[in-house]
Amino acid sequence: MKMRRQSLACTLAAILALLLPTLPSAQPAAKAPTAQGPKAKVRIVATGGTIAGAQGDSGSYGYKSGAFKVEDLIQGVPHLDTLARLSGEQVVNIGSQDMNDTVWLKLAARVNALLASPDVDGIVVTHGTDTLEETAYFLDLVVKSDKPVVLVGSMRPATAISADGPANLYNGVAVAASPEARGRGVLVVINDEIHAARNVTKMNTTNVETFHSPNRGPAGLVNTGAITWMDPVDKKHTKATEFSVKGLKTLPRVDILYAHANMSPDLIEAAVDNGAQGLVIAGVGDGNMTQASIDTLEKVQREHGVAVVRSSRVPTGLVLRDNEINDDQKGFVASGEFNPPKSRVLLQLALTKTCRPERIQRMFDEY
Repeated sequence: MKMRRQSLACTLAAILALLLPTLPSAQPAAKAPTAQGPKAKVRIVATGGTIAGAQGDSGSYGYKSGAFKVEDLIQGVPHLDTLARLSGEQVVNIGSQDMNDTVWLKLAARVNALLASPDVDGIVVTHGTDTLEETAYFLDLVVKSDKPVVLVGSMRPATAISADGPANLYNGVAVAASPEARGRGVLVVINDEIHAARNVTKMNTTNVETFHSPNRGPAGLVNTGAITWMDPVDKKHTKATEFSVKGLKTLPRVDILYAHANMSPDLIEAAVDNGAQGLVIAGVGDGNMTQASIDTLEKVQREHGVAVVRSSRVPTGLVLRDNEINDDQKGFVASGEFNPPKSRVLLQLALTKTCRPERIQRMFDEY
């Protein structure tokens, strides 16, 4: 009888052992990820945008960008302070459609000053999504530090139902606090993905999954602060670039012109007459355009020294040098992987160094 009771007890114990893991009470409570060892010191630099936006009411599509300040953003994300020692500051509070060269120079100067301090291990920049990719790539070319710089934004304002900003900010801080983020260049963190600034672009007008790196794919994945890294960028960035905006008050004017059927050269001439030192053509196909436009571009390059970059309005692929147009003969630059907005950013900085097409082409190849 005693042996029978022992056998029954063992059987019950075995059954309970199988059942317990499936019961809710047996699951450990979910905890926010915490940094290993001493917490990294992360500075959040706010510029406004949708992530700080507010709707008139929860049912309206429209909203006002930059309605909330950096302190509101930090306080609005649960467990954010478990990831890093946080501090924040407001550089500007605008919609990113109003981003301009003056703000870029101010932001770059402040980011470089913060990164030079031992009290900052990484930076998160909150930014509107409309021009986020351009600001990110600008910083990627002029930041002079290996410390992480991460840009985050959102597609829904802070007051929206299922706002995406808090999760993006949480993941952005986790990436900025990660030692493995050092030396990877400026990064964009949004919708559980990490993207290299040079590769990422906005692909949808309203969806939360709008940002992609169409030619190369993401640099990593991040979910509730847990990071998986992919291959790093194989091009020069941050400390390895030749660019510096220290002491600059302005940047060269570069305009983007959109190619289309029956494109007229009039806008090319108007841009040059109004002071454009460089032109980026969002060409058809492999950076092509009408013959009249090609002839006019060759003329302004030869007679006025205007830098001409052929990019494409097509969202994926490369614009190849001397493929359909003889770039060597005409003094043009082929953008390679860069879309028109990224081409404009790089050309602006290239023109602070040179106006020679062969040197600018080398920069497009290296960066």
